[in-house]
Amino acid sequence: MRTARRLWLCTLSVAILATAGLAQEKISAVELLRLANSGGPDLRRALAQTFKANELVDGTAVRGHLSSFVFAIEAEFRPTLTIDAATGPELRRLPDTKLWYAIAEIPKPGVHSFFYIKDGKHFGGSNDLPRFGPLAYLQAGVPSGTLSPPIVHTSKIYDGLQTTYWTYVPAQYDPKVPAALMVIQDGQYYIDRESNLPFLNVLDNLTAAKKIPVIICIFISPGKIGNAPGTPTYTAAKAYADKWHRQIEDAMRSILYDTVSDRYPRFLRDEPLPEVEAKYNIRKDAYSRGIMGLSSGAICSFNAAWQINDQFSRVISWIGSYVSLQWKENPEISEGGQDYPDKVLREPKRNIRVWLQDGSRDMEFGPAQQKYGSWIAANLRMANALKFAGYDFHYSFGEGSHSGAQGAVELPEELEWLWRGYEPAKKEQVYEQDADERAKPPFRFTLVDRDTDK
Repeated sequence: MRTARRLWLCTLSVAILATAGLAQEKISAVELLRLANSGGPDLRRALAQTFKANELVDGTAVRGHLSSFVFAIEAEFRPTLTIDAATGPELRRLPDTKLWYAIAEIPKPGVHSFFYIKDGKHFGGSNDLPRFGPLAYLQAGVPSGTLSPPIVHTSKIYDGLQTTYWTYVPAQYDPKVPAALMVIQDGQYYIDRESNLPFLNVLDNLTAAKKIPVIICIFISPGKIGNAPGTPTYTAAKAYADKWHRQIEDAMRSILYDTVSDRYPRFLRDEPLPEVEAKYNIRKDAYSRGIMGLSSGAICSFNAAWQINDQFSRVISWIGSYVSLQWKENPEISEGGQDYPDKVLREPKRNIRVWLQDGSRDMEFGPAQQKYGSWIAANLRMANALKFAGYDFHYSFGEGSHSGAQGAVELPEELEWLWRGYEPAKKEQVYEQDADERAKPPFRFTLVDRDTDK
């Protein structure tokens, strides 16, 4: 179990980091494509600056802009590149190196797959290659907003937890006009425009096109508890870390995000939000406030809107972990994430609009499912519960794994859907399920032969 748990944690960390991209990249994708097209001597340097050595060795190095992608791999002999189950362009070798590269076109936006045939075997690749549309790149003439430096907040509700957050203020913000608000969990992964989570570009493009209101965003990290030994929160995090063989900060993230209670929502409402509200003119009505996250950050976002519905009413949930991660870990709390479908069905309806996203490879055959259950089944249960209870929701189900690739590709559609019909003159709206959704049947599984399906 210890080994399986470590493997799952490594998988989750890699998925998030791979989705976020590499902050140290100095060469733009457009410049890398130009150098690859020329095949000149600068390409070797560009590949080394763009990709980590292990990415080139492992066959996972790829970067693109719109439909054009550069693939690179280190190998003794020429591998064969396969994209979406079709043979890709022939790889070219950089002179006097073991580096091979190719430029490939992927016409359709979405999440794609690739791998290599190396030494006669399937090698490297990914099932979560995002091909973004134009709104993921800052459009000509669209002004950029202002991202704050990192701000460190020390919590009282969590006994000395130090949380870092960033604020983003769109260029269209007018201090005389109250702005809408969004809070993004694991926010440190969303603030790099050149990453595979191009949130800021999408936000700027949609704001300039007036497809969403002016939204001040708070990108908040889970925080660190290691500097507060002896406190009740530290003791709980240490006990959870020891029990499940996790790092203490990873355990703290689960306590913050996966716990079904009002503690983290109160933390947002009473601690970082007042600091931001003191600097900017932000609306207080839930109609004007959204919240989003991925994995544990997704259930955290739904939980916040569920627990304090007077603060948040719009939710984006990517690959949400609606499973029993924090079930009975706190003796005072008997519920876990696996209970949310039943809570949606049986408790009084909250006024929430929810975009729910998952993929068919989410934690596929993952060791964590042996303990906590299926992420895929949990999200399907959530979708059907929201449907049966009459919620205004959208369920986007693709083929991706436990990463933010699909959610990031769909982000323009998600934000437009989430904020559709928004009117600054209003302070509330009763969200109703679309008639088209009401007319559709519930979501169903399709079983496959598990002995032959790959």
